[in-house]
Amino acid sequence: MMDVRVAERQTDLEILRYNPEIAGEPKLERYTVPTKTEWCVLDALNYLKDNVDPTLTYRWSCHMQVCGSCGMMINGEPKLACKAMLRDYPGVIRIEPLAHFPVERDLVAVADDFLAKLKRVKPYLIPLEKRLPEDGEYRQTPAQLKRYRQFAMCINCMLCYAACPEYGLHPKFIGPAAISLAHRYNRDSRDGGRDERQEEIATAEGVWECTFVGACSEVCPKHVDPAAALQQVKVASTVDWYLEHFMSWVQK
Repeated sequence: MMDVRVAERQTDLEILRYNPEIAGEPKLERYTVPTKTEWCVLDALNYLKDNVDPTLTYRWSCHMQVCGSCGMMINGEPKLACKAMLRDYPGVIRIEPLAHFPVERDLVAVADDFLAKLKRVKPYLIPLEKRLPEDGEYRQTPAQLKRYRQFAMCINCMLCYAACPEYGLHPKFIGPAAISLAHRYNRDSRDGGRDERQEEIATAEGVWECTFVGACSEVCPKHVDPAAALQQVKVASTVDWYLEHFMSWVQK
């Protein structure tokens, strides 16, 4: 337990608490904890859980902005708690679970809908050609890697879903992260599964539900730029449509 005398500041945390086993609506509770300037919000939460209230529930794992599990609303903005530095929040810090998702308990959002949509878009390589181990690895040039590398940086933190007004209004929308990952594999020179993915993402519930607000890219902690991925999918889908109908007209 930290000696309060060596703490550099007292930080006020206003945290949404919800326990489904206890009747009642979610409510905000305020805590004051001793903290250090170099701490992030996750450090303050860990201190609170270890020393003040062990019943507080939230997700975290790596503390390195890699696992994506500590996503939550911090002063109304989707953030990774391990990336949100206390020095950037001079007043009371309000912490809530990610917006647009059901709440399991306290700061834990239910990820089932996102995971189901991720499964639908087949975010994995579907080999363009079958190879045996003795045939060697699939080779790729640096230029081919560059075509999709940015979109491969997604850590499935779901911050983009919490920021997306379309997902909030239309929960059937497949959403930015899932479509971005589908696009990542569609652009991979080793992949042959584009037609299967397009059946999911080039639809009204897919990319055409996006109104290009751009909030998803603003909150992305890995600079994936899902808004750009969605617009690229729209362009590619439009080209598909024109080619299909043009070829039908030519054949007539």
